[in-house]
Amino acid sequence: MASLPNLPADTQTRADALREALATRVVVADGAMGTMLQAQDPTLDDFQQLEGCNEILSVTRPDIVRSVHEAYFAVGVDCVETNTFGANYSALAEYEITDRNFELSEAGARVAREVADRFTAETGQQRWVLGSMGPGTKLPTLGHIGYTTVRDAFQINAEGLLTGGADALLVETTQDLLQTKSAIIGARRAMDALGVSVPLICSVTVETTGTMLLGSEIGAALTSLEPLGIDMIGLNCATGPAEMSEHLRYLARNARIPLSCMPNAGLPVLTKDGAHYPLSAQELADAQETFVHEYGLSLVGGCCGTTPEHLRQVVERVRGTVPAERQVRPEPGAASLYQTVPFRQDTSYMAIGERTNANGSKKFREAMLEARWDDCVEMARDQIREGAHMLDLCVDYVGRDGVADMQELAGRFATASTLPIVLDSTEVEVIRAGLEKLGGRAVINSVNYEDGDGPESRFAKVTRLAQEHGAALIALTID
Repeated sequence: MASLPNLPADTQTRADALREALATRVVVADGAMGTMLQAQDPTLDDFQQLEGCNEILSVTRPDIVRSVHEAYFAVGVDCVETNTFGANYSALAEYEITDRNFELSEAGARVAREVADRFTAETGQQRWVLGSMGPGTKLPTLGHIGYTTVRDAFQINAEGLLTGGADALLVETTQDLLQTKSAIIGARRAMDALGVSVPLICSVTVETTGTMLLGSEIGAALTSLEPLGIDMIGLNCATGPAEMSEHLRYLARNARIPLSCMPNAGLPVLTKDGAHYPLSAQELADAQETFVHEYGLSLVGGCCGTTPEHLRQVVERVRGTVPAERQVRPEPGAASLYQTVPFRQDTSYMAIGERTNANGSKKFREAMLEARWDDCVEMARDQIREGAHMLDLCVDYVGRDGVADMQELAGRFATASTLPIVLDSTEVEVIRAGLEKLGGRAVINSVNYEDGDGPESRFAKVTRLAQEHGAALIALTID
């Protein structure tokens, strides 16, 4: 977009107040949105003939959306999520309305802002708006959609939410770490473009299998996402609180940042009338109270199947209490899509497999030059079997298109390797191409001051990339 409307004048003040609240007490968010909207039986005309696109209702039937926010604020929650879960590129593409991303994001935030401001004025209790950024329907790690496409669309999504009056951005229900990173980076770019800093919250979804949809353990998620500068990490959707407990325990022990939890009302039970969520309001309140006191959660709420009554009981039980103090023992490391690998190895040195380096391995180089990609992947797997902790990936070779080679191989290694990737190149754009394919936390080899320390030096460019993507750096002292 060429230009953006101005933000509400008090955006930064409200955002700072929310940060302060999250740092000092338990803040309670709302519950389910979609089922509450559908319960009011909107017509096909209300959806502008785009049945199921709930985000349209913020434009055509703001009264329906407003009533959902009112129902949650009335039971005492501190904040509500915007009706923008599907205001992203891939979800809107299914309705062929990707051009309405900003419009629907802004409208969803504006409706919530109006209700929040009214309840703040009427009760004297500050109410906030969380800008919901859902995952979309395409997984970039699997090649369903390009990284830059979703990142740029998430930036528009975030710009609309902030313009409409959101106090924080909530990247939620994430299933693919590369999609998650694209949303976080898009949100960060939106804040930079608008000159504002609001809390950036990330909520991943762990399935009943114990991992995210693509197989990521909670440790891989934390290692990959925390370095991106998010303010909070947590869990939402997929399961009830019982299935989330061990993952929250891990976060409580290892996350340097505050924690959140918004579970479903239990695991759904299929009935003749559709999905039924069996967890009672008291059971949800019991679970959240336990999480606050045992794991030090700062933000609690509900997801699918939770109602205003669920949240009323959560409010009565935990709102305003002080989260338990956590004894955090962070473990610096890198991560693949699947697992985290600590930099400090207790029983050996950190071993980086070098056989996937075009400069150091003739076999790998020849396979790359002949586009025998499966052979390249098999060489990576050989090193995994032999006990490497990370894999060095270098495609630099005179006369080759390094960006194309890196895109091809990093994209394959992202799902084929259980180990983190060390991106090894002298070319900044080749490193960028690798980072945009890897959902885990990569390592960049390397940076040094041999070409100076100015804003256009390779050092400056690589460190900016590392900061944006949360990558680790190997620093050399060549000269």
